[in-house]
Amino acid sequence: MCGIAGFYQSQFDYTTDPAYSIKLTKMKDSLLRRGPNDNGLKLFPHCGLAHTRLAIIDPMRGAQPMCRDGCAIAYNGEIYNGQELRSLLKDASLPFETSCDTEIILNGYLAYGWDFIRQLNGIFAIALYDSRKDTLLLARDHLGVKPLFYQKTEDAFVFGSEPKALFAYGVRPRLNEESWGEVLGLGPARTPGHGVFTDMKEVLPGHFLLFSREGVKDCCYWELHAAPHEDTYQKTIETVSYLVTDSVSRQMVSDVPICTFLSGGLDSSLVSAIASRRLKEQGESLRTFSFDFTGNSENFQPNDFQPTQDRPFVDRMVSHIGSSHTYLECESRRQADCLLDAVIARDLPCMADVESSMLYFCSQVAKTTRVALTGECADEIFGGYPWFHKEELWQKNHFPWSWDMNARTCLLREDFLRENHIEEYAKDAYDTSLAQTPRLMGESPQEARRREISWLNIRWFMATLLNRMDRTSMYCGLEARVPYADYRILEYVYNVPWDMKCKDGIAKNLLVEAGREYLPKEVLFRKKSPYPKTYDTGYEKLLGERLRMVLEQKHSPILEIVDKQKVTAFLDSPKDYGRPWYGQLMAGPQMIAYLLQIDYWMERYHL
Repeated sequence: MCGIAGFYQSQFDYTTDPAYSIKLTKMKDSLLRRGPNDNGLKLFPHCGLAHTRLAIIDPMRGAQPMCRDGCAIAYNGEIYNGQELRSLLKDASLPFETSCDTEIILNGYLAYGWDFIRQLNGIFAIALYDSRKDTLLLARDHLGVKPLFYQKTEDAFVFGSEPKALFAYGVRPRLNEESWGEVLGLGPARTPGHGVFTDMKEVLPGHFLLFSREGVKDCCYWELHAAPHEDTYQKTIETVSYLVTDSVSRQMVSDVPICTFLSGGLDSSLVSAIASRRLKEQGESLRTFSFDFTGNSENFQPNDFQPTQDRPFVDRMVSHIGSSHTYLECESRRQADCLLDAVIARDLPCMADVESSMLYFCSQVAKTTRVALTGECADEIFGGYPWFHKEELWQKNHFPWSWDMNARTCLLREDFLRENHIEEYAKDAYDTSLAQTPRLMGESPQEARRREISWLNIRWFMATLLNRMDRTSMYCGLEARVPYADYRILEYVYNVPWDMKCKDGIAKNLLVEAGREYLPKEVLFRKKSPYPKTYDTGYEKLLGERLRMVLEQKHSPILEIVDKQKVTAFLDSPKDYGRPWYGQLMAGPQMIAYLLQIDYWMERYHL
């Protein structure tokens, strides 16, 4: 993977002012963690492109920005149908000088124009400048796996893989009422296309922007549609099995060794088993990594959300597929310390300790490999979360993973609440998104509601986890791929009726059936267990101490938004209050960690 950044306007010659070369260099340097292997920039009269490279395909060549016939591209991602597209373009007599997919996109544009984007299967953020037409194309993959932010300033349209690239150009981080609605009403989720910072936006998944002398045009090249499902149950299983296997196989393309994240759950185990089988066919073995927290083997307490520990199931899978496995653990103090690094990686408060620990684990994986396949997105697409199954959750007229807004507002200052309408903002976001659900006429009320829940999960919850995976991995120079986030899988499974998705009451039944030839029964039918949390009571105490220290500092930014007495009372009370803050993060430590992140964020970005 890589980092991209740049700027565009058609009224001024950037090459006449040395300041813009300096700005472009600063933007590039802000993204070096995303691409530690190489970097480059190209300045045109009306456009600047910068690139930092994590070399995966054709490491010795493929430097960017790549230029040809008056066009230049800076690209972040991987194209998984590259072989087919390369053959297509060779038939069009277009030359290839590298084996990297960057050249495929550039040649595709030269041959077919922007419409070539529709033929890509992969994860990508693309900036392509055509000096012949003086146009800039910004494109993002179907599901938004790769980020791409932009903002209009007085002298340019500025863009980058992360907000920090825009700040390096000179954009000043600012907040408004909408910003607080995002951070406190919806966070760590974000409204699609919303950059949180005032006037900052993000290219929507499945969209591209075309900048020219006439302004900017937003074009949708792909969107999810509702359609009747006419396949039999057996045909549905066969199709899902093919799509998942094909996606994993395609995403193993790499000129450097790959690994997988293995939790012992259905999703990551199936990815690992398919990958292992493919590598064995080539006479190679798979490397796998699992994550846990120091002391969990002694402190673990089963509950509805974490019914079992991962380790026994990881052990079973390692034995089953014969992988070379590494067990990674994170201690409480390191997890707490990484909360601040996670803010820097995201440029925003994020998923608290779920994100900080993932960042640490990625830093350890990155010491020995550059590419990892993960099990993200299966729950959102195949219906694995509790709110797909518990009627009291999916019937709530709000986001089912954060329906109790009191859990979000109870610690805020009254004057802040009067000025910032947090609850109303979240409800408006829910209503707006619900109205956009791709629907099928004639469905029963129950089926229609489950389609709504599926849409909300794809649009919101999945996007949050994809953001987490991108920032935590790329901060460490690691490319994390998500085979389940293949738009072909989503297009197909979205329209499969619930009685097939959850046949005989089996959650993610289609994935279970697809995994029968790959997985042992105890893993295949393991009850869902989410990303692990620490059971060390000292972690919560450590966070509480740090937040108390913040509250005692007169100039702590967070005192502008929280009521000190309310927070102190919260710290003195039991924290497992049983109400959802976000998803299955029910316990107080995540709330405390999020407040610590907000305070650090406000201080670091001078908000």
